[in-house]
Amino acid sequence: MSGIPVEIDTPDILVELDVLQRNIERMAAALSAKGLRLRPHAKTHKMPEVAARQLAAGAVGLTVATIGEAEVFAEHGATDLFIAYPLWIGPRQAERLRRLTTRARIAIGTDSVEAAEAAGRQLGAAAGDIEVLVEIDSGHHRSGVRPARAVEVADAAARAGLRVGGVFTFPGHGYAPDMPERAAAEEEKALGEAVGALNAAGFEVTRVSGGSTPTAELTGSSAITEARPGVYVFGDAQQLELGRCSTADIALTVAATVVSRHEGDDTTPRRVVLDAGSKILGGDRPAWATGFGRLMDHPGARITALSEHHATVVWPADSDLPGLGERLRVIPNHVCVAVNLVDDVAVVSGGELVGRWRVAARGRNA
Repeated sequence: MSGIPVEIDTPDILVELDVLQRNIERMAAALSAKGLRLRPHAKTHKMPEVAARQLAAGAVGLTVATIGEAEVFAEHGATDLFIAYPLWIGPRQAERLRRLTTRARIAIGTDSVEAAEAAGRQLGAAAGDIEVLVEIDSGHHRSGVRPARAVEVADAAARAGLRVGGVFTFPGHGYAPDMPERAAAEEEKALGEAVGALNAAGFEVTRVSGGSTPTAELTGSSAITEARPGVYVFGDAQQLELGRCSTADIALTVAATVVSRHEGDDTTPRRVVLDAGSKILGGDRPAWATGFGRLMDHPGARITALSEHHATVVWPADSDLPGLGERLRVIPNHVCVAVNLVDDVAVVSGGELVGRWRVAARGRNA
């Protein structure tokens, strides 16, 4: 990755175009080699320019988190969208979904009889225009039903007039050390059981959707037909610490400036303070993470504290402390959160600023 262009004022998010494109092409090739379709999660980047590159590289469509995100990407030409969460549909959500079906193929998630029935009531005659996938809990224990209950929910969706297309899961428990392989195996087992139950009940299952960035390239193809990784386009400090990417794969960093510098003493650590805090890096820190992010060019440094506009970085004893005014690149812990905190990002290539992309789906949380 190249340096920080002189035109950049800190803090600012930088996207390295060449690394981004390489990440997009690598994941597309890896899943294609397994016979899996790629449906990347656009909540990570929220930018039509990135989505266009993913689709051009072979993605079959996009995954989104909300109806609002679906509206943004449909406005920019996406024609196949999966809202991969269990929705509770009221009259306003139903009208928005009806409008979306005039521009794109729309699928939604559900994990309860009640939600499926509500969707059918609210969508009315348009219910048949919406595909529904039953969410399966494959071990993350957030939303989703156990595989044995897939038929119960699918039956309710079918009675409500929705088109039952298959099942999906989010193997989120893969976001922990030594867990990606186990999460991928549990994902495949749970989805396979759910598909078997649905087939036995007479459902034609055409979509079996799984995958996350930690598990996507570990995903087997015996049951699963498509994967939905998101973070892979940029990488972040979590993926770095999990060993699912290297620093060469990091396409997004936050440019920051050293605004305070302290050599430390017997009572205080050797440290610098950067002008990038939680309002641009996000505040996520899993219990296993070694800090609130990492420094791209200084792997031994650790971000030990964040305030709204500043990061405290404890510096290793065996390397020179950066000077005041020096500009550093910070890798956020959770890139999806960082992107959602800014209106646009700087796009760089070869150390040069080549453009800015608007975060078009920022704040579209409903």
